Amino acid sequence: MTTKKVKKKVTKKQKFKPKIAKVTVNIGVGEAGERLRKAETVITNITNQKTIQTLSKTTNKDLGIREGMPLGCKVTLRGKRAHDFLKEAFIARDNKIAEYSFDDQGNLSFGIPDHTLFKSQKYDPNIGIFGMDVCITMQRAGYRVKNRRIARRHIPHKHRVTREETIEFFKDTFKVEVIE
Repeated sequence: MTTKKVKKKVTKKQKFKPKIAKVTVNIGVGEAGERLRKAETVITNITNQKTIQTLSKTTNKDLGIREGMPLGCKVTLRGKRAHDFLKEAFIARDNKIAEYSFDDQGNLSFGIPDHTLFKSQKYDPNIGIFGMDVCITMQRAGYRVKNRRIARRHIPHKHRVTREETIEFFKDTFKVEVIE
């Protein structure tokens, strides 16, 4: 008795569904020193990942900022870590996102005003309260062509992720309500 393998027919729409490429969590402190170290501990506690300091690109004498001076910290999440963090972040936002948070390339950015809105975080008077920015980059299968070293090509417009597709993705995957 032989068994035949049945090939599943994959439609074009299923094959090229948008997916989360990365999630970037950023806290801009505006100065180096103790506040920056506290912000790094906040991000590390929330994401369980080591942070990177963001540096100033310009000099502004009025604000006392020099080029190359650390001003904030960020962390980039991919895969399962990104998915798990987004579940918590959307709960902190009551599963509501404004429509203007989506851009034309299909990416999403929103802010969280208080890090204590996460379930795992409690207020610590030694640290204080920090807000953070969350930026989600979306892509389809095949975007590696844009970033590879050899035979790099542009992504055609019909293959790019649109705003409407991203909104539908977050409504279906995370049950997020988009407010107009």
